[in-house]
Amino acid sequence: MIVAYKAEQELEVYVRRTSEKRYRRFATFPICASSGMLGPKKRKGDGQVPEGVYHLDRFNPYSNFHLSLGLNYPNAEDRQRAGRLDPGGDIFIHGSCVTIGCMPMTDPVIERIYLLAIWSRRNGQPKIPVYSFPFRMNDANLTRYSRLFPEHADFWRSLAEKSRDLEQNLLL
Repeated sequence: MIVAYKAEQELEVYVRRTSEKRYRRFATFPICASSGMLGPKKRKGDGQVPEGVYHLDRFNPYSNFHLSLGLNYPNAEDRQRAGRLDPGGDIFIHGSCVTIGCMPMTDPVIERIYLLAIWSRRNGQPKIPVYSFPFRMNDANLTRYSRLFPEHADFWRSLAEKSRDLEQNLLL
């Protein structure tokens, strides 16, 4: 499982045995570049990194960005939020440390993440979850950022519920 925090520019990788329900944190990696600002991706070309719950749906060893892992963006919530606008697509966790809306890592880091994802898939995990949060979803951050970006407050409260559920039910 992967959990990303945009404001902190961190990506956490969690692992578990196939016999276990709960995940353990394996490593925390820096996201080496960013684009856009806090808030969900709404349309193609906006430079925003999506916020929400996704899963890896593509493995690209021939990426222009060293290696890349594709997210199933847009999901149903993203399409609803976009309305009539094209929500875009092709959101990846990738190497080469450049971005216009993805989660870029250094090449050595994406190599580790990519290998862990392959290992997880081969060992019985058909869907690898990816949680993309605007920030660490504690009460202080939620209050602070909701004041700075009131247009996203309701959406972020719904993400905070997903974060609490994640912490209570899936993480050790």
